Amino acid sequence: MADPGIDLVPPGAPLPPGPSESPLRQTWSWVHDPITFLERNHARFGDRFTVRFARFPPIVMLSDPSDIREVLAADPEVLRSGEANRALQATLGSKSLLVLDGEEHLRERRLLLPPFHGERMRTYRDLIVEATERSLAEWPRDTPFATAPWMRAITLEVILRAVFGVREPERRAELGRALSRLLDAVTTEPRVLALMLMKPGGPLVDLWTRYAPTVRSLDRLIAEQITRGRERLRTDGPGDDILSLLLEIRDEDGRPLGDRHLRDQLVTLTTAGHETTATALAWALERLVREPGSLERLAAGNDDADAFAESVVAEILRLRPVVPFVIRQLAADARIGDMDVPAGARLAPCAHLVQRRADLYPEPDRFRPDRFLAKPPKGPGWIPFGGGTRRCIGAAFATYEMKGVLTTIARSGRLRAPFPEGEETGRRGLTLAPADGGRVVWE
Repeated sequence: MADPGIDLVPPGAPLPPGPSESPLRQTWSWVHDPITFLERNHARFGDRFTVRFARFPPIVMLSDPSDIREVLAADPEVLRSGEANRALQATLGSKSLLVLDGEEHLRERRLLLPPFHGERMRTYRDLIVEATERSLAEWPRDTPFATAPWMRAITLEVILRAVFGVREPERRAELGRALSRLLDAVTTEPRVLALMLMKPGGPLVDLWTRYAPTVRSLDRLIAEQITRGRERLRTDGPGDDILSLLLEIRDEDGRPLGDRHLRDQLVTLTTAGHETTATALAWALERLVREPGSLERLAAGNDDADAFAESVVAEILRLRPVVPFVIRQLAADARIGDMDVPAGARLAPCAHLVQRRADLYPEPDRFRPDRFLAKPPKGPGWIPFGGGTRRCIGAAFATYEMKGVLTTIARSGRLRAPFPEGEETGRRGLTLAPADGGRVVWE
């Protein structure tokens, strides 16, 4: 099947209306003020509107739950998420779960799901608490500071220990520096982000793949860690870290995963799980310090506190989704509700818009964790982890980690807001983050 692309969308195809500005102007608006861009177009055009970004096929934004349900449940051979993410292949690799489609994706997903079973997450409780307490010991006292860098440090340590199984502090520091350089380049360097977003196979992506020293350095360290993991498996038996569990996986022919295969999944888990979880934690702290009594409820240490922590995570992911929409690219013409969409176009269930619908969430712009105490989030009205066969396999891990970090912070001291107003939404690479880094005062 030919890859659908921008040139395959028929001119004048009957897509929903959208802004009339040039693709370059729409791209500029999306990059510099994404929330205003989404909300302005939703107010003007409704639950379906078409945006056009430079070098991309037209994207139909969706915020009606019935439309989103159909997209997430559609035939993955027709609505292809991997194709829409193909620009990430230069960094994540060709075996990354995020860039695969169809049967190959489903086969890979079945292989990788067992290590992320929800009950397994309890294995990492002590690790999460230790990483958080180590960070708290160094926090600035009695002065405003941005929590986002500290959250990134915590989640990076958790990933290095829980995913890579790195035990030695020196080794952890070396691999941590390499991972941080890659993540910082992707999230803070516009030129690197541009390289990633160029059309796959284009000269800039080739340049990125061949010459980026950051990627080469990280690949070398990951290869060494995979070798160490195999040696430890032979001498000490299976470990609790994700790498050890991946090393035990066998495909339908009884073969283990190869080094390149393992590398791609480890880099995907790191880039997808580290930045997003850290940003969601910074957003949670930014909101919690402005919600009287909420930190005390987290610190209570009983069953009610655990349920409240779960609802805090669900509510912050509703109110401040780090990734505002997911994308499917059409490999063939499709019909969603009463809308015909041509091959080559893209459909984007929009978490930011659907999760702020007043008919689903009364007072949708307020941070109200209690809304999820009686009714856990589910369905197409809550999609911070995507949905269907493309739902994030690390969702249980991220949720458990966020609960552990927030509860440990709440029990360890007092936080307050440095100013009464909430923070605006800023951008950090592809994610939406607190503009001031989630600033708090630690007492």
